[in-house]
Amino acid sequence: MIRKKQVIPVLTIAGSDSCGGAGVQADIKTISALGLFACSALTAITAQNTLGVREVFPLKKSLIRNQIDAILEDLPVKAIKIGMLFDKNIIKEVSQSLIRHKFQGNIVLDPVMIATSGAHLLKEDAKQAMIDYLFPLVDIITPNLFEASYLAGCNGINNLTELKDVALFIKNNFKTKRVLIKGGHFDSENCTDVLLDCDNSFSEYTIKKINSKNTHGTGCSLSSALASYLALGCDYKTSVRKAKEYVYSAIVESKDVFSGKGNGSLNHFFNPQKLIIDESICE
Repeated sequence: MIRKKQVIPVLTIAGSDSCGGAGVQADIKTISALGLFACSALTAITAQNTLGVREVFPLKKSLIRNQIDAILEDLPVKAIKIGMLFDKNIIKEVSQSLIRHKFQGNIVLDPVMIATSGAHLLKEDAKQAMIDYLFPLVDIITPNLFEASYLAGCNGINNLTELKDVALFIKNNFKTKRVLIKGGHFDSENCTDVLLDCDNSFSEYTIKKINSKNTHGTGCSLSSALASYLALGCDYKTSVRKAKEYVYSAIVESKDVFSGKGNGSLNHFFNPQKLIIDESICE
């Protein structure tokens, strides 16, 4: 047997953010900063900056399909992060690609629906398509409070008890394995995220909130960090903790840095890791 040196690829399937703070750009920065090999399949192009989204242009299905095929047919992808999908046709195309390739790694779905600025990044008729076609295929979904409320059809989430009730509702009704609801939008001094695992057990992750307006792309960065740690072989509870710690540090290291007139980006490269080379693979 011959040992082979190999990178650890993580694939992001998401939309582009022209100002570089969120979307595919944030995913690539996060994955790279953690020492893994980032590859991407674009679903849409957005014209946006730190003040908001101006325009969204979805890519055609065949181009999305060919991007995913090209990567999964060539690279030994260990985990996939899915972000902005925009409409039901793209959702169906991505789900069919995952089924066709019989992907066996971990899949993290960040159900991007509404931007911080209020812009809609998922068409109204696409919500049910996401629930029907993608939720059963992925290993974990990572909605924020607004997205979790929208999925559950409730008027809002006001406390941790309601958050856990919503997580259970989503998991039990939409056939998804795990739910991580991000509690950063609670009006409190702390930020508590809650993981509902396969066995219906809850884990809470609490960190003190940081006074900073540079939070553009936190959701994208958290989900891509989660996919990265899963690709490294960490379990879900550990991966969530490490991903949250990474995002927290990235916010701390950017809080006094000017990067636009609105909500600026995180500092993804506050402590970049060297590219990890896996030498344990034998042929």
